[in-house]
Amino acid sequence: MKHINKNVIMLGWVSYFTDMASAMIMPILPIFVVIVLDEGMDKLGIIVAISTFASYALRLVSGYISDRYGIVKPLVVGGYAFSALSKPLIGFTQGYKTVAGLQVAERLGKGLRSAPKDVMIVQYIRAHASGKTFGFHKMMDIAGELSGALILFALLWYFGQSETVMRNIFYATFVPGIIGLVIVTFFVRDVPKPMTQSQQSFTLTQDDKKTIGALFFYFLFLLFAFNPSFFTMQAKAVGIATAVIPLLFVVSSGVQTLSSYIFGILIDRFGVKRVLAFSYACGAAAQGSLMLQSPFFTWISYVFLGLFTVASLNANRAFIAQSATNKGSVYGIFYAGVALFGALGAYISGLIWEHMNMKIALVYAFSGTLALTLFFLLMKGRHEN
Repeated sequence: MKHINKNVIMLGWVSYFTDMASAMIMPILPIFVVIVLDEGMDKLGIIVAISTFASYALRLVSGYISDRYGIVKPLVVGGYAFSALSKPLIGFTQGYKTVAGLQVAERLGKGLRSAPKDVMIVQYIRAHASGKTFGFHKMMDIAGELSGALILFALLWYFGQSETVMRNIFYATFVPGIIGLVIVTFFVRDVPKPMTQSQQSFTLTQDDKKTIGALFFYFLFLLFAFNPSFFTMQAKAVGIATAVIPLLFVVSSGVQTLSSYIFGILIDRFGVKRVLAFSYACGAAAQGSLMLQSPFFTWISYVFLGLFTVASLNANRAFIAQSATNKGSVYGIFYAGVALFGALGAYISGLIWEHMNMKIALVYAFSGTLALTLFFLLMKGRHEN
């Protein structure tokens, strides 16, 4: 890790604790909504859609502010504060609308911090190490998810899976959330503010526009790929016990933790496109494994989900670092695109699942991701010939 700046390491620990808190609720939140609160899959789809979409404007705005005015760390700290305070409040909810509102608040926090945080990381990247740096940060991010999922499994296994236990777990996320907030507030240095920034006009360059155009294929892929909440409900549908479901997230997070830095090295050595091709193939394989409607293949699907998630995010973040001029704005547009297309995809999947059936929703996800993967491989092959 000699190539990694200490500020990036501290940001890694911030992400570790924040994602630990997220992972303590992510596997049980869909079950809490659909079974404990007795809401339908369409309501779960609405929660996922609006909470994902909620960060759309803030990601754009926070990225723009970072580039135009050089304000970075205050946005990052504010975003982590939103997330730390909103998760525990889910324990008090009695209906899907309140859950949706708190998830919106949490996503607003993520939207506020995401682009400025990547600007901070880029500022501290050492020469020829963008892939390694983002690989390290994502590794810490996913290690937090892994730890949170293991904590959740232990709590459910020991205390049971009652409504009271679930609500107490939501309350407990306050602890890791506050630890992450303290670290980012007191142990991460802000980036230097450009002396002439306020006197310059701002506009996206041609390099920025080309970079944004290249990202649209990833956005389209997210329109079909299942949100992790739908993976959870598929696992429940094939007979995997609630207490065991966190271990599925352990599998996905473990794969990401072990492979994230390796993918960073591969990006630096072989380029973004090859890693993206691999990630899309894994994304399609994850959806295809769910279609087999077997507990064994559901476990396999979480392996592929982990590979898709970590490889695609690392590759796209490194691509922006290498190609864009106004990196904060382009990161903001990237995360906004992820939010917009992910929200629309979740809404469509929820409607199909609730008003048709799970099998048709799975066909929608697999056919779309497979077709896009084949198209990407075809286009990549033509460009290399």
